[in-house]
Amino acid sequence: MFIQGAAVLRSPRFPFARLSVTGLIGLTLISGQALADQSDMDALVTAAKQEGRVDSVGMPDSWANWKDTWADLKQQYGLDHADTDMSSAEEIAKFKAEGDNASADIGDVGIAFGPIAVQQGVTQPYKPSTWDQVPDWAKDKDGHWALAYTGTIALMINKELVPENERPHAFADLLEGDYSVAVGPVGQGAQNNSAVLAAAYARGGDESNLKPGLELFAELARQGRLSLADPNIAALEKGEVEVGLLWDFNALNYRDQIDPDRFEVVIPSDASVISGYSTIINKYAKHPNAAKLAREYIFSDAGQANLAKGYARPIRAEHLNLDTKTAAKLLPNSEYANARPIENFDAWEQSAHQLPQLWQSEVLVHQH
Repeated sequence: MFIQGAAVLRSPRFPFARLSVTGLIGLTLISGQALADQSDMDALVTAAKQEGRVDSVGMPDSWANWKDTWADLKQQYGLDHADTDMSSAEEIAKFKAEGDNASADIGDVGIAFGPIAVQQGVTQPYKPSTWDQVPDWAKDKDGHWALAYTGTIALMINKELVPENERPHAFADLLEGDYSVAVGPVGQGAQNNSAVLAAAYARGGDESNLKPGLELFAELARQGRLSLADPNIAALEKGEVEVGLLWDFNALNYRDQIDPDRFEVVIPSDASVISGYSTIINKYAKHPNAAKLAREYIFSDAGQANLAKGYARPIRAEHLNLDTKTAAKLLPNSEYANARPIENFDAWEQSAHQLPQLWQSEVLVHQH
């Protein structure tokens, strides 16, 4: 999924009073036509308990603290669970290839793959009771997919290596210091590519125009300040990275694993890019009600807090009252004022495909 080690990297306040009942226990309603009452929630729980288990793909215990959510579903509803970890593309291919012989009920895919899963016809809709608190950009209008948590490109600064008066808080600051900047192997991973897109956003570019972002890194290369180190936990711990560009949940997790006092993590104040992961329920699920109950729980206050404990930023972060210890794992909401989601996935897919060649010809060519 993102990077190995991303999480050690999901009494609800809101009653289940507005639950969409599309497809519940044989009922077929037009999505959004009716809102459920407590009896519908009770019916869902009863049906899920009868199914007795939920099988997932791409939702392992060690990722985004899924471990606690599966434990809660076992304790509260008696649902057994097993996961097979795989990539987003593999999950969709598995749903399609197995069809009625489905071995998985629910999966977790990157934001760009939610619409692809719908196009492939392998999903079924379900809107949890907190649906209205999920931003429109982060969900399918019919309930086929919805982001449970996000990742935003952050700056991770080694305070022992970068003087306080030089520490960057925006992309605009990066060209002014004497420290090196590590972005990792651009063209090989979503985190690295998204860092270039975030820099493009900050300098007037967009998904179809990465040139402003590439120019920033080219200038760093000309200055001899573009580090070729991969900003992973090992390199950070060894002091090989002075300033790194990482997903916020990776940076916060690494910070706490290494030494919370050694690193500062900030979201660039001029711009950044928000991405995330979305649950999809298999159209052919053998345990469809258990899968729907799992999504319901993932979007509840308790499920969202579980994600936060794994350093993943809950999609409903602004509506949660997290305990002090859990809240300390995340950055304040105010840090995300100028972060924004990808708007043109088609253009971004094309640009990302070209990035390996562009990185070589427009950035690394200037490397000292």
